[in-house]
Amino acid sequence: MAEATVRAEGSARAETEGDARAEGGAPGVTGDRAGPEAPDDARSGDDAEAGDAEGDPGVIDAVSAPDAEGRPRRTTRRFPLFTRDTARPEGGGRAASGDAPAPARQWPILAVLSAVGLGLLLVALDAFRFGTILIGAALLGGAVVRWTVPDVGMLAVRSRFTDMVTYGVLGLAIVLLALMAQPTPWLVIPFLDDTLHFTVR
Repeated sequence: MAEATVRAEGSARAETEGDARAEGGAPGVTGDRAGPEAPDDARSGDDAEAGDAEGDPGVIDAVSAPDAEGRPRRTTRRFPLFTRDTARPEGGGRAASGDAPAPARQWPILAVLSAVGLGLLLVALDAFRFGTILIGAALLGGAVVRWTVPDVGMLAVRSRFTDMVTYGVLGLAIVLLALMAQPTPWLVIPFLDDTLHFTVR
């Protein structure tokens, strides 16, 4: 008699746990022993699927750029172990519309490289000063283009300010060195000559 009662109570508990599992609840948790309720803003699986169907990504906290499959990723303050992508620099978009041919879309970097190549050719043809000045002028022109043109394609390496400073300083240094090249310098800066003699001595 007692064994039959225990078995009946055990089967009743099993049925209760099975119903709770079917409804998504925690098995065997009833009454005051139930854990804290889920927050109101948390979404269930059905709500998330409904959000996806309506165009809502279904993620309620802050997300970063979507991954390769278009799903939003949760943000974190930790740096990844391996860097798989980098942000496009400011102004790194193509310099012409998508209908334009490839050279036209990248005309800023092609213009700078063409001028540098012509300067190297002049240096090879024994026109050292003119070729070096042309190389420096090409870098200065790259700095101007980086400043004035919103999208410069592959000419954008880092931020706009960093690119402008890099191109400008290198171009100006090359032009000044070309003008001060010996034996017949076009530009003489006395304090630089004195500084050179002082450091060599």
